[in-house]
Amino acid sequence: MRTLVIETATAACSVALIDHDRVIARRHEVVGRGHAERLIAMIAELPDGGRAGRILVDCGPGSFTGIRVGIAAARGLALGWGAALSGYSSLALLAAAAFGRNPACSDLAVVLEGGHGEVFMQGFAAPLRATAPFASLRPEATLDALSPELALVGNGVRFITALDPRRTADDVLPDAANAVLLPPEFAALPPVPIYGRAPDAKPAVPKAGIAGSIA
Repeated sequence: MRTLVIETATAACSVALIDHDRVIARRHEVVGRGHAERLIAMIAELPDGGRAGRILVDCGPGSFTGIRVGIAAARGLALGWGAALSGYSSLALLAAAAFGRNPACSDLAVVLEGGHGEVFMQGFAAPLRATAPFASLRPEATLDALSPELALVGNGVRFITALDPRRTADDVLPDAANAVLLPPEFAALPPVPIYGRAPDAKPAVPKAGIAGSIA
């Protein structure tokens, strides 16, 4: 079954068409806040207009607006195509991609830009499993919580390296094509937003549930 992957949780907007473990086609752009303008056009540029029997969408955490745009599009297409719909975490996607780039890496932390001066952070170990629930923290608190040797990935790492330039960090954005690296249990979240911040927003499920769902 073909899978259309939709990724809009950060400044990147990307889509990919996957058949089993093979990426058939992909589009990836850094659009800032232009997801609503570009997403449908990018899907239309894929073979067969991106049509697939399954749709996989990033549920967050990340940009409030980007997450909503992606999930709304995924729901609409799933309804129109009669496709199955499920979600994944932006944090797990970045971790899977990092382990794929560096098989020697056994532990890392994903750090994504959040809101209100905070970052989203979650630790992962290889083979892909979450070592703790994700948290939204001030960069100073995040640095205190991280062991010095732990590798960092994500678009929030610049806040950490600004505090400690000695840290090893890879400033990257999620890419839909990397969903091919996600184990099935990491691609089976309910297609609802994971905003991850309090008090104005909360995760779609309790933190313990998130760890269990994507671990």
